[in-house]
Amino acid sequence: MTKYDYDLFTIGAGSGGVRASRFAGGFGAKVGIAEKGALGGTCVNVGCVPKKLFVYAAEFATDFADARGFGWTVGETSFDWSTLISNKNTEISRLNGIYEWLLTSKNVDIHNGFATLIDEHTVEVNGQRYTAENILIATGGRPRRPNLKGIEHTITSDEAFFIEELPESILIVGGGYIGVEFAGIFHGLGVDVTIIQRSEAILRGFDSDIVSHLTEEYDKKGIKIEHHAQLDKIEKRDDGKLDVTMHDGSIKTVGMVMMTAGRVPNTSGIGLEEVGVELDSRGNIVVDEYLRSTVPSIYALGDIIGPFTLTPVATAQGMQLARNLFNGTNYTLDYENIPTAVFSQPNAGTVGLTEQEARMKYPSIDIYRTSFKGMRNTISGNEERTMMKLVVDAQSDRVLGVHMVGPSAGEITQGFAVALKAGATKAVFDSTIGIHPTSAEEFVTMRDKVE
Repeated sequence: MTKYDYDLFTIGAGSGGVRASRFAGGFGAKVGIAEKGALGGTCVNVGCVPKKLFVYAAEFATDFADARGFGWTVGETSFDWSTLISNKNTEISRLNGIYEWLLTSKNVDIHNGFATLIDEHTVEVNGQRYTAENILIATGGRPRRPNLKGIEHTITSDEAFFIEELPESILIVGGGYIGVEFAGIFHGLGVDVTIIQRSEAILRGFDSDIVSHLTEEYDKKGIKIEHHAQLDKIEKRDDGKLDVTMHDGSIKTVGMVMMTAGRVPNTSGIGLEEVGVELDSRGNIVVDEYLRSTVPSIYALGDIIGPFTLTPVATAQGMQLARNLFNGTNYTLDYENIPTAVFSQPNAGTVGLTEQEARMKYPSIDIYRTSFKGMRNTISGNEERTMMKLVVDAQSDRVLGVHMVGPSAGEITQGFAVALKAGATKAVFDSTIGIHPTSAEEFVTMRDKVE
């Protein structure tokens, strides 16, 4: 019987890779993991975690303004970017340490360096080769940088967490969830923000009412969104500002340009194709329902397999793989009704089918929708409104989609995701007693169909 150095060797110590490795170690497997950067991957270092901290920081601007309506006298306020960056870095370092402990406590060997595949059972890190019965590729993704003149003068979401000072103005290229989230962040911190995008609406793929409502709220705040717009080149001026030449010949002068034109999988340069691992047209690793690639000993998960590039999906896949390989199970994941949130300001939360998707799949659907000013805003003077929507199969009464824009939308949607996963009907929603006074109770008190 062939003897390998490891039962499992993981390339990439992001959320999915760490989850698979530490649970495999907990099941008694001998595990090694390689990471060229900081432990925790995109989510911990340049994604979900620091982004949410920045969102909290930006929301205080509104909180201070709202407080006056409740009798608080708020003095002169100011914001110090360097303090936020320093405190963010401290928190991320703490989390890096936790990820290291999660691995070492399960006897996982950590190899710091860039790993490449040599063959279907061998990896190389820093000139040292290791053999493994199973190899897991969990290298995540990175921001896409288009081939554009002057692209070197732009930042992506990776660099946004480390800029030395805030610009007076920023042009965000791309209206996906990353661009929309950073637009809210920068605006809340006092930056003049413009989003440009090629399509006719932000947040492609989200329910149309989420899109229209959030667009309206951003317009109220003064965040400018330009549709059917694209840039041709970027030039840096002597004063440090950037001249952005648009496709129509117009020029915008801004302090910073941020590219949020999608992400690409980190699958190049690590030897995948050389050992026979198939990639699709987007560069994602092709896997079966058990996360196995076209090479039987090589597995992949997370952002490099698509299409669900979400941290909780990657960690669920990590659990699936560890249990199936080393704990005697043989299960697959159910990818229906995955909840997600956009940490815009206000937040957006969604789970299940959009109205457009439901109309294509079901012969008849009912729509319940409401828009209102939240209780907090009734005396604060804040004009922000909340939108909630239910998409229901008219024949079975099953709730197909839950969509919301408003404070704590992500938190609220998480709870209703459980209901959708359990197959709850509109009648179940209606028979559930709400918590009063909350915004969330609207989801169980909407009675009148709007369509």
